[in-house]
Amino acid sequence: MTLSLRGLANLWKERGHARLLRKMQRDWDERARQNAKYFIATGRTDWSDEEFYASGDQTIAQDILTDLHNVCQGKTPNAMRVLEIGCGAGRLTRALARQFGEVHAVDVSGEMIARARQALAGYANTHVYQNNGCDLAVLPQLEFDFAYSNIVFQHIPSHAVIETYVREVHRLLRPGALFKFQVQGAAGRRRRDDTWHGASFSEAQARSMAQRCGFDFRYSTGAGTQYFWLWFFKNSTGNL
Repeated sequence: MTLSLRGLANLWKERGHARLLRKMQRDWDERARQNAKYFIATGRTDWSDEEFYASGDQTIAQDILTDLHNVCQGKTPNAMRVLEIGCGAGRLTRALARQFGEVHAVDVSGEMIARARQALAGYANTHVYQNNGCDLAVLPQLEFDFAYSNIVFQHIPSHAVIETYVREVHRLLRPGALFKFQVQGAAGRRRRDDTWHGASFSEAQARSMAQRCGFDFRYSTGAGTQYFWLWFFKNSTGNL
């Protein structure tokens, strides 16, 4: 059987995509083995467990507790099911579990997931999964009330991978719910396989992605910087 030029191009793209996902997993496994806490929160190299997880509480207080109107939309937090993408060693997952009724979290790195499971052993309302670094097929078929990701997409070197995640979040969120997440907004030339300095987004690119993925781009902060925050609300019909 012979492939058309388009078929060959798609096959090449799929193989390159798979190689990138494998590299993401290998790189983050190695970072976890070297110094998981540092590569998650680079402010210091010598985090104690107590300080590391306390920093997660501070981040959630800043990102979530100051924004409960958009996050909860009238729901009681302890009645909400929340999704976290890129949980690492569970730094933010623990903090989310203290605020919300149920938390499901994914990470591409098996090494990070092992550390997260240890950190979350006392939190019966948390569930962590190793995914493939691209989609959320590993999750059970549940409807989520809120989705969140912080300092994760800034490391992914592919717009296509990030957009796949956004589409997957759309699939799992209830209509009207918020996906609040941070991407790299600072422009710059980066290697396609650089799993530390990820693909950057302009505001126009973010708006276009929201529209393609069935979201209402309602707010943003930090355009042009490393911490470009996006508020994507799933359209009320739930359709793409």
